[in-house]
Amino acid sequence: MSAVRRRIIIVTAVHAPSAHHLADAYKSLCEQELPEGWDWHWVVQEDGKTDAVAPHVPKDDVRVTFRQGRPGGPGVARTLALAHADGEYVKILDADDQLPPGALARDLAVLERDPSLGWTTSRVLDLMPDGKLVGFDQDPEDGPIERGAVLTHWRANNYRAQVHPATLCVRRDLLLALGGWMALPASEDTGLLLALDAVSRGYFTREVGLLYRKWEGQATGQAAHTDTAERDTRMAVVEARARALAYARWQFPTTD
Repeated sequence: MSAVRRRIIIVTAVHAPSAHHLADAYKSLCEQELPEGWDWHWVVQEDGKTDAVAPHVPKDDVRVTFRQGRPGGPGVARTLALAHADGEYVKILDADDQLPPGALARDLAVLERDPSLGWTTSRVLDLMPDGKLVGFDQDPEDGPIERGAVLTHWRANNYRAQVHPATLCVRRDLLLALGGWMALPASEDTGLLLALDAVSRGYFTREVGLLYRKWEGQATGQAAHTDTAERDTRMAVVEARARALAYARWQFPTTD
């Protein structure tokens, strides 16, 4: 009888314009080496129901699940994907990004050795159209992130966190308890990050954990994303939720 294997779930929201990048994301997953006894399960959720995405999803890998749903943005797609999250941890991987070697193993190592941590993040390098890699100059030190620290930095630095929500690896039960991603047209991942920060300790790994592709079609590069009035509205509700969670004094793990 084969040994029971544990799974880390990779959740990817995708729409037609970004579907052609899935091959690179999949290649980066296949190059991951996990600890003994672990598998990954890639849940690819299309934000919509078109014929444009499916051709780019690997067909012959049992570790890949593809689903479609009504369009509602990446947060809705990711939350729908949680129906297939049959593992203890959920790792975010946007369709146009890539995981460098060792990223999953490092996330698992952090969360497995310290049950007081609810989530991890890691260093990001921007992958430019010419192939150049560009780093961020405000990375924190390697180690735990105490509750509320992300909100404090985000508020003091024009709504820019010191860790990137696209690198999140989170305990599934905690993610579900917070309701998944926020119902916002953008910044839904920042909303989740700040909610996690309000209720649980996290961790930052200074080794590179994500190659964040910069390209003309990405959603965060569109004019609507930087509209000042909408941005201020999004940031207001993101902050209000984080503060409400902190005020409620519920925390993970519970002290009962």
